[in-house]
Formats: sequence, structure tokens, C-alpha cells
Amino acid sequence: MARAATGFGGAITTTGHSGALRLEKSFFQAHPEFRLKAKLRVHHIGPGQLLVSVEDGPKAATADEAHDPVVSAYLAFLEKDMGANPGSLSPFTSAELDKLTDQLKGVSVSDEDILPDDVTF
Repeated sequence: MARAATGFGGAITTTGHSGALRLEKSFFQAHPEFRLKAKLRVHHIGPGQLLVSVEDGPKAATADEAHDPVVSAYLAFLEKDMGANPGSLSPFTSAELDKLTDQLKGVSVSDEDILPDDVTF
């Protein structure tokens, strides 16, 4: 059964000469990593959609890590969902593993491989 994501209300406002996002206090109580004066990074990921990340949080990327905020957010969602719903997980069957093994025969990859620009996912 799918669960709805928790939502919090807010508004766009100004503070001094800057624009600001004002959020309900309950958001900060539920998510203490967004503490007062935390440094944030905001990514526009689609029309009407933002991804807000704490830059100096416990999972902040180091300078030498490749970091895709959308993939990181998705993986964090999966981690949380798998922890909350372990009954929805199932291991691969032997038949599925055999099929995957057959499909990947002769394929070699390296972390140094560079994908061409015309490859899309």
C-alpha cells in the first residue's frame, strides 16, 4: 500500500532585500537537520518543484565526490521506505538471476568509462 509523503505548508516572502521561503515550525521540529542558520543548496528540478539540501549536514558531499542531488534524494527515499516497509522487499529468484547473468554475458564496465552524450536513461 502506497504512503503519501508528509507535506508542510509555507509561503514565499521577503527578508531585507532577499526572497525567502517561510515554512511551518512543525517542519523544523520534524527535520532538525534544517536547523537555524544551516547552509542550504536549492535545485530547481522541474516546474514548481525544488529540492532543498543541507550543505553542511551529516550526509553532505565532499568536494571530490560526484553528487547528483536528485539521485541522492531518491536513494534516501528508498532507504527510508525499505526500512519502513521491509515486507515489500523480496530477493531475486534463481530464474531472475540466471536471466540477468545471460543478458550481461560479455559486458565489461569500468568506473573510468565515459558515457557518450547521446546516451539517455
